[in-house]
Amino acid sequence: MKIDIKKFKKVLIPVAAVVVLLGIAGILYYFDQKNKNTISMDEASTKVIDFINTSLLNGQATAVLKTATKESGVYKILFDVGGQEYTFYATRDGKFLFTSGGPMPEEGAEEKDITDTTGIPKKDTAQALLFVMSYCPYGNQAETAMIPVVNLLKDKADIQLHYVIYSNYKGGGSTYCLDKDNKYCSMHGIQELNQDVRELCVQKYQQDKLWAFVDAMNNGCTSQNADSCWEAIAKNVGVDTVKIKTCQKNEATALLEQEVQSNAKYGISGSPQLVINDTEYSGARSAQGYLTAICAGFNSSPSECSQEIQGSNATTAPTGACE
Repeated sequence: MKIDIKKFKKVLIPVAAVVVLLGIAGILYYFDQKNKNTISMDEASTKVIDFINTSLLNGQATAVLKTATKESGVYKILFDVGGQEYTFYATRDGKFLFTSGGPMPEEGAEEKDITDTTGIPKKDTAQALLFVMSYCPYGNQAETAMIPVVNLLKDKADIQLHYVIYSNYKGGGSTYCLDKDNKYCSMHGIQELNQDVRELCVQKYQQDKLWAFVDAMNNGCTSQNADSCWEAIAKNVGVDTVKIKTCQKNEATALLEQEVQSNAKYGISGSPQLVINDTEYSGARSAQGYLTAICAGFNSSPSECSQEIQGSNATTAPTGACE
């Protein structure tokens, strides 16, 4: 049974107390423990696995301990659920349980992304699927973060754009939907959906122009004027507008149906969501975070993976979503 890590982590919301541990973010659940003395690693591992199985998974799957180690004053507990590996950390007194952490930067050092790549399978060619809505602001920010990664890895990785498609959105109709059955709809209206199709067409027929086109559209048009605005921008970045119009006219339904199927396959519910080698990424929305995670998906990573992305695109985007 494959566990949806995003949904899995959502059940780790604090219900008793939340504290801040110096240098560690993401504390998710208060682990009730009256005895404040240090407990053994075996005791901590047993408590954590029992807690996951009884309180989080509720019989839907089973967590199996793989390893437990001591690391910088906490217990690092690696376990398996449905064939996927996850890491939790527990304080040495057994009082707090959290899912992510990283080293404190040295004084004066630049802050860097700490990206947990646990669970990302490896392939000869890493694949990254970024699901967005063409005019979701959070999706646009994710696209901006992905552009330098695309430019750096070029043909070394398979990085694709995909789109979040709803059915019967707000009751359907031509304001949001393309078809009379209201199967293909978009949150920000029909012009957003049309732009999704155009970008899919560019990806299919002029892939080398895709990210420049997306970037220019994000900066030059909106969901209110995309249908009248796109053509001049497309020509300016070298897109064959005749070919794209033909694609939009003849292939829109087929392309959107593929997106619907991909949404279902990967459990996509909002924009943005990034899937690397069939595994959802939940780390920082930054170029360096994306690069680190995608590079973790190679059997043998290319030399470009050792580079560090600099500049304005290196900043971390907000964690909101359109859903």
